[in-house]
Amino acid sequence: MIHAETILIIEDDPVMLRGLKDNFEFEGYHVQTANDGDAGLKLALAIQPALIVLDLMLPKVNGYEICRFLREEKLEMPIIMLTAKGQESDIVLGLKLGADDYVTKPFSIKELLARVEAFLRRQRKQTGTVYTFGDCRFDTTARTLVRNGQDVPLSPKEFDLLTFLVTNAGRALSRDRIMSTVWGYDSRVTPRSIDRFVNALRNKIEPDPAEPRILKTVREFGYKFELPM
Repeated sequence: MIHAETILIIEDDPVMLRGLKDNFEFEGYHVQTANDGDAGLKLALAIQPALIVLDLMLPKVNGYEICRFLREEKLEMPIIMLTAKGQESDIVLGLKLGADDYVTKPFSIKELLARVEAFLRRQRKQTGTVYTFGDCRFDTTARTLVRNGQDVPLSPKEFDLLTFLVTNAGRALSRDRIMSTVWGYDSRVTPRSIDRFVNALRNKIEPDPAEPRILKTVREFGYKFELPM
């Protein structure tokens, strides 16, 4: 398959960098690479790739700082972290600074390619306004949610929250980001309020709200909405 998208890979291990580049090019992507954080950040700003595969432990500028700076510059391309660290705190920090997903080394190249393709496929689909997941059909233009042919009522804030989650499908979203985007700076809204709204949405869209498969919890961070692969 031929892909129009450009992938930027920032990785200081030359063997891994070459292997990733070869695999992505074999799949038809345009690939740019950098082997240190300073070069990677400059390249990211210059070419603004469709997606970045980013090692966290880099010379000169680490992956955390790259994530933080790109998000401060309002660049919203998906960022997938590569990390050899299994500690939850390291992963959560990367997600909080703006990364969208992570893969822990050693990893399957097929899994990484599948995650990249899923992110880019969702981006291609975002020109439309109708999303299907599970047995639901959500139309953001008509402001309707239909499940098994039956209309499901949504409050205005439930609609806003579901829209934000669906249009950022696949991305781990912190409670703070959800709160600031959907509610603004309403002092009455707390993280617990967000949890209640998420539970209400799960009851409306999940086959089994007690075992969510669509609107998932990211432990100690927030939530992630999963559209079908």
